[in-house]
Amino acid sequence: MLDDIIISRAITEEYFKEFLDSLESDVVIVGAGPAGLCAAYNLAREGFKVVVFERTLRPGGGVPGGGMMFNKVVVQEDSKPILDELGVNLKKYQENYYVAAALEMLGALLFQSIREGVRIFNCISVEDVLIYEKRVAGVVINWSAAEAAGLHVDPLTARAEFVVDATGHAAEIAEIVSRKSGGKLFTSTGKIIGERPMWAEVGEKVLLVNTKEVYPHLYVCGMAANAVFGGPRMGPVFGGMLLSGQKVAQLLTSRLKKKD
Repeated sequence: MLDDIIISRAITEEYFKEFLDSLESDVVIVGAGPAGLCAAYNLAREGFKVVVFERTLRPGGGVPGGGMMFNKVVVQEDSKPILDELGVNLKKYQENYYVAAALEMLGALLFQSIREGVRIFNCISVEDVLIYEKRVAGVVINWSAAEAAGLHVDPLTARAEFVVDATGHAAEIAEIVSRKSGGKLFTSTGKIIGERPMWAEVGEKVLLVNTKEVYPHLYVCGMAANAVFGGPRMGPVFGGMLLSGQKVAQLLTSRLKKKD
């Protein structure tokens, strides 16, 4: 026998237990695309408390669409070990080019991240940041549905030692900090430089250079990194996204362990 109210209570109670416990964490990652999820997975494996906020109903960023809605993705040799670790099947297309099923890659990133303890909250937008003493100290969140409906609903806050902008082309968190903080970003102009036209080879190379701290306690990874520091976009090759997520996790692991 199933009781409808018990089902409702189970969902509500368990969700809010997890939500309340996630209002303070080591790292908040904004955006559950490939870079954000890879960062979350690697940080959680190191034992850190990681919370991911994703605006949409479906996590994954551009992964499910592959290239022009052909749901296959390409990764290069350097990123193959990451997908091997996640258990994703790869088909060698030719030297340095591997093809993966987009949905399998996304499924593996989600499954392995959650199994390592990552908290992923979809349908939640980050609309602002907390800044304490000239450093990013957390995020300001609201339901995506309220935002979409244009409802004036005051938000809540979640505090973290570090925040990662993994919002893709828009670099939304870096943009908020640049616009509202009165401080300068760690770019050549002090502001967001903006992404360049597509050039996969160069974009993939500079992405790892651009994956770094952009404002005290705010890091950028994935396409947000190239957007902030002025690198080209790359299209449906996703190896750099994974490597960028892995790199930002390594950078944050080093800082969090020093703090201990």
